[in-house]
Amino acid sequence: MRVDLSHTVEHGMITYKGLPAPIICDYLSREDSKKRYAEDTTFQMGKIEMISNTGTYVDAPFHRYADGKDLSELPLESLVDLDGLVFRTHQRVNGPELFGKADLRGKAVLLHTGWAKHWRTDRYFEGHPHLTEAAAIWLRDQGARFVGIDSLNIDGTETGARPVHTVLLGADIPICEHMWNLDQLPDSGFRLHAAPVKVKGFGTFPVRAYAII
Repeated sequence: MRVDLSHTVEHGMITYKGLPAPIICDYLSREDSKKRYAEDTTFQMGKIEMISNTGTYVDAPFHRYADGKDLSELPLESLVDLDGLVFRTHQRVNGPELFGKADLRGKAVLLHTGWAKHWRTDRYFEGHPHLTEAAAIWLRDQGARFVGIDSLNIDGTETGARPVHTVLLGADIPICEHMWNLDQLPDSGFRLHAAPVKVKGFGTFPVRAYAII
């Protein structure tokens, strides 16, 4: 069984208030392609203009650190075929106690907060669930390989500080934000895949994340 964990990227949608929406259009329409190809042979070539933080995306260390690994340098071992664990919470602020005594070494740790139900509403941008710096340190020290969340940001956004990004990306642990369908996953016993496009000089890019149960 496969479970899609990514939002669909659509023309005009807002992922994060203050950041521009993607512009999706034809570069070559099917009608125009009739002039280039044989009769009854048409193609569409699309064009998209967007910032890297669009939809469900993965952050590489370069997103936070100028000398960190960019998307092209992330090893596949940190993005695909990962043994996954889901931790479920209804709290806004979540510390290391959320993880109990679970063995996190080498795991993809996903935070199911239920916030994805607010996707593309004003509610999504206000009071989202997130982790604390102490939780990030715990995840790092326990050897987590990948961390994802189904809310606006893995950090709180009341200030300009981003301690969770700082800790995790500083340890080469990719972060995935704006996930969904985490309610469709078991607590354990699945494999996570979340590889973004291999772009040089980028620290973030949308991803088609999915799990195999």
